[in-house]
Amino acid sequence: MSLPKEPRQLMINLMYLVLTAMLALNVSSEILHAFKTINQSITSSNAAIEDKNNKLYKSFQEQEDDPVTRDRIKSYNDRAKQVKALSEEMIKYLDTWKERVITESGGKEEDGSIKREDNIDASTLLLVEKKGGDTLKNRLVDLRNAFLSQVTSADKEQLEKELPIRINDAEKTDNNPRGDWATGYFYNMPTMAVVTLLSKFQNDVRNSEAMTISMLAKEAGDITIKFDEVEAIAIPQTSYALVGQKVEGRILLAAYNKAVNPSVTSSTGRVTKVENGVATWETVASGVGLQTVSGRVSLDLGGRNITKDYKFQYMVGSTGASMQLDKMNVFYIGVPNPITVSAAGYAIEDISVNIPGAELASTGKGKWDVRVNTAGKIVAKINAKTDGGIKEVGAMEIRVKMIPDPVAKIAGKTGGYLQSSVFRAQTGIPAVLDNFEFDARFVVTSFEFSYLPKRGEYQPPVTVNGAYFSGNPQVNQYQSTLARPGDKVFIENIKAKGPDGRIRTLPSINLTLN
Repeated sequence: MSLPKEPRQLMINLMYLVLTAMLALNVSSEILHAFKTINQSITSSNAAIEDKNNKLYKSFQEQEDDPVTRDRIKSYNDRAKQVKALSEEMIKYLDTWKERVITESGGKEEDGSIKREDNIDASTLLLVEKKGGDTLKNRLVDLRNAFLSQVTSADKEQLEKELPIRINDAEKTDNNPRGDWATGYFYNMPTMAVVTLLSKFQNDVRNSEAMTISMLAKEAGDITIKFDEVEAIAIPQTSYALVGQKVEGRILLAAYNKAVNPSVTSSTGRVTKVENGVATWETVASGVGLQTVSGRVSLDLGGRNITKDYKFQYMVGSTGASMQLDKMNVFYIGVPNPITVSAAGYAIEDISVNIPGAELASTGKGKWDVRVNTAGKIVAKINAKTDGGIKEVGAMEIRVKMIPDPVAKIAGKTGGYLQSSVFRAQTGIPAVLDNFEFDARFVVTSFEFSYLPKRGEYQPPVTVNGAYFSGNPQVNQYQSTLARPGDKVFIENIKAKGPDGRIRTLPSINLTLN
C-alpha cells in the first residue's frame, strides 16, 4: 500500500494505525487476564481433587491395617500406591515445565507474578523447536496406559472411555500443515496461556488419578460378599427313625449370594452343580444302615479364603429285610465272608441271621463273618426280635464256591525267559492268588525240579518238600551256584495247600535262563 502524499490523509492513516494497535493491546490484556483467572480456578480445583484422593488412599491403608480385611485389600492398596506415585511424578514434571517457560520468557516479579505474560517466544523455542512438547506428549500417553493397567479387564474398557488424560490430534492449519501436536498447542502461545494449559494437564492427571483409584475401590468392594438371598433351612440330625425314637433337627435362616459360587468337596457321592450360590449333592444309596457324609465349603473373598466343614447323616433302609455281602456275591470256603443284615422297621440290634451248615461270628451291629465248608447253595434266613418272639423277616439264597487256584511263580514269572542272576537270587516258589478280594494264602508243600544244561545232559526230576529250594541239597546247589545262561529249568507237579485245607496241583513253570 502506497503512503498518501497529502499531510492530512497521512495523519488520519497514522491515527487509525495507532487506534488499531491500542485496541489490539486491550484485547490481549483481557485475554491474558482471563487465562490468569482460569489458571487460578484450575489450581484450586486440583487441590480439592488431591484432598479427595488422599482420603481414598487413607481408607485403603486403614483397611490393610485391619487384620479382618488385610488379605482382601492388600493387592488393591499396592496398586493404589503405584497410581499415587505415578501421579505425583507427573505433577512435578509439569511444574518443572511451567518454571522453564516462565524463566525463558523473562522470569517473575518480586511479588511472584510473571514479568512477560504475553511472551510468545519461550513456548515456541522450548516446546516446539527443541521438541519438548513431543516428550511431554509421550509422558502423558505413558501415564494414561499405566493408569489403565492397574484395573481389571472388566472395568478397563469403561475407564478407557472416561479417563481425562487423552491426546487429541491437532488440526492442520497454515501454521501447522502436518497437524503436529506440540505445534498446535504451544506455537506462538503467550506464557500465561502455556502455564494455564500445563495446569489443565495437571487437572487431567488428578482427575484420572481419582477415577483410577475409585475404580480400584469399587473392585475391592465388589469382592466383599453381600448376601442377597435368604432361605429357611431345616436339617434333621438323622433322616430315619423307628417308632419311639427321639428325632432332632436344626432350623435356621441361611443367607447367601446368588452371584458367588462356593467350592464344595464331599467324602462320598458327588457335587453335581454349583450355581446361584448353592451346591447340589447326590449319591446312590448303598450300604444299609446309618451313612455319614462330610466335606468342606470354601469361599474366596478376594485373597482371603473362608473354609467351613460340614457333616450330615442319613439312614439307608429297604422295603423289607436284606442282606449285603460286603466283598463278593458268593461265599468262599475256608475264609471269613463278611455280611451286613438289616430289616426295615426294626432296630439293628434286634436283627439276627441263621445260616444252616455255616459258622457265624458277630463283628458289629448287623454285621457277621460267615464261614462255610461245602460248595453248592445255602439259604440265609434273616430274623428279627418282636414282642411275640423271634420272627423270620427275610431270606436269601447264596452260592458257595471254593477259592480259585493260585499261580506258582518265580521272580514274578510263570514261564519264559529269566536272567540267571535273578534265578540264583530266589529262595523258593510262592503261590499267588491274583485279583482275589479275600486275604487268602496258599503254601507250596512240594514240587519236582529238573533242568537241562546248555552244555550237558538232562538231569531227571527230583522232589523238593516245601516251597524252598533248600528242601533238596542237589536242587539247592544247582539253583544257588550252578545255574548258567542257556540252561532250561522245569518245575512240575507243584502242590499247594489253601486256607480250606485242600491240596491243589498248580500249573508247571518252564524257564529259559539268559
